[in-house]
Amino acid sequence: MPDNIDIKERYKAKMMGEARSILLATDGSAFSKGAVREAIAFSRECNTSLRLIRVLEINPAYESMGFDYSADMIKLVGEELEAVRDEAAMNNVECTTTIKRAERVYEAITEEAERQKTDIIIMGRRGMTGLKKFIMGSVTAKVIASTSSKVLVVPRDTQLRGETLLLASDGSQQSEGAVDEAIDMASRCPTVKTLIAVSVVSDKSKLSQATDILSKIEAKAKAKGVKVETFPLVGQPYKTLVNASLEMGADIIIMGNYGSTGLASVFMGSVAERVIALSMCAVLVVKKSMN
Repeated sequence: MPDNIDIKERYKAKMMGEARSILLATDGSAFSKGAVREAIAFSRECNTSLRLIRVLEINPAYESMGFDYSADMIKLVGEELEAVRDEAAMNNVECTTTIKRAERVYEAITEEAERQKTDIIIMGRRGMTGLKKFIMGSVTAKVIASTSSKVLVVPRDTQLRGETLLLASDGSQQSEGAVDEAIDMASRCPTVKTLIAVSVVSDKSKLSQATDILSKIEAKAKAKGVKVETFPLVGQPYKTLVNASLEMGADIIIMGNYGSTGLASVFMGSVAERVIALSMCAVLVVKKSMN
């Protein structure tokens, strides 16, 4: 069962803005602990119900041979979801649960998000089992690649304070939604103390490109009365972003899904998926501009 949640003084509603539909996707493991906690917190402060989905992966080949453990598994999963529902109730959050069986877990999650017109999907992240393994097999990465909803990925022991936001942008159209989200979050949320914007280029000869990107972000933030600290950086994008989040004490990274051009590219690994795989803090991926 998730830990008791003390969220009386937390500004979840202002942090994420208007969230009319929140979908929590959990695999029932301890790695979903942070996602469950934050999903309940956001739902309470946004005054919205929480939808919880648990997808059981099926293997038609095994089932055709008579290996069908679905009844016992569904019973066990039902007990897991009941524990989360009880925790939500303790925090005055209405929580509805859905159990689905599918060959592809990520497809069931994205289809549910589409059906419910979900504003934000909240998910956990599996343990640190290696970057390659994450990229090749992560349900989280595949959901990010295939959904139009915002996706908040919360590592197991992470708690969002919302004090230091790290915005990552490469200046592309795919990053515009993240830029708008970060600036709006900083303007409306009382807990935000610092907004940092970074742009990473591969070598020093391209630093002027990063500076230009950050200048535009600074101008956009200024127009909304938001102060932003900017840092043009040089290095391998995903490593540089993760290191920057640690050095700058960020508790959430906000970025677009740049570096990815569709589901097939997930298997090669976009910048966003690599950052998620290695980050010690939560990562919010924004797929489209709000404006």
